[in-house]
Amino acid sequence: MRILVIEDDPDIAAFIEKGLGQEGFQVFIENNGISGLNSLLSDFFDIAVIDLMLPGYDGYKIIETIREKKLNIPILILSARRNVSDKVRGLDTGADDYLEKPFAFSELVSRIKALLRRHDSFQNDDILRVADLELNTIKHKVHRGETEIYLQPKEYTLLEYLMRNKGRIISKTMLMEHVWDYNFDPQTNIVEARICKLREKIDYPFGEKLLHTIKGAGYVLEQKGE
Repeated sequence: MRILVIEDDPDIAAFIEKGLGQEGFQVFIENNGISGLNSLLSDFFDIAVIDLMLPGYDGYKIIETIREKKLNIPILILSARRNVSDKVRGLDTGADDYLEKPFAFSELVSRIKALLRRHDSFQNDDILRVADLELNTIKHKVHRGETEIYLQPKEYTLLEYLMRNKGRIISKTMLMEHVWDYNFDPQTNIVEARICKLREKIDYPFGEKLLHTIKGAGYVLEQKGE
C-alpha cells in the first residue's frame, strides 16, 4: 500500500515514515502543500495523511482541490488544531477522518487501516465500465459490447486494477506492486508481456483502442475523447 504523508515537521514525518514502513506500507513524504498536491495529482496513492498547517497550500486547499478533481482517495487529517470548527471544516472539505496531534502511533495505524477497509468496500462495485468494456466483479466476467472475453486470472486482475483507475496513468512500478504484489524489478518484462496479451483480447478484435501506452510514464485505460 502506497501512502503519501504531507507533513512539514521533519521529526514527525520521519517518525511516521519509519513506523508505517515497519507496518509494511510504502511511505512517501512531502514537506509542503504545493509539492504534496502535485504528487497527489500526478501519482497514485492508496491513502493520504495530510497536515493542515503547511507552507505553500494549507491542508484545506489540498483536500478541496483533489475532491474537485474527483480523486477518490481516502484522506486522514493529522493536525495540532483541536477546535471543533477545524475538524468540521476539514471533514466538510472532503477528508474522511481527523486525528489530533500529539497522537498514539497505534491509533494512527488503526485509523489508516479502517479507512482502507472502508474505501475497499465502496470500491467493490459490481460492474466496472470503460466505454463498451464491462467487467463484472461478482461473476468475474468481462464483455466488450455483446462479446464475452475470456481472461487468464492475472489478466483479469490487471484489467480490474486498470478499470478501477480508468483515466489515470498507471506506471509499471504501480502495476508490479498492486497486481503482482512484489518488489519492482526494472529488468523484468512481465508487465509489458501481460499488457500485450490483454490488448490482444480487449482491443485488437474491436477496432477502438482503450488501453494506451504513455511513453516513459506507463499505461492508461480510457476512451479517447471522454
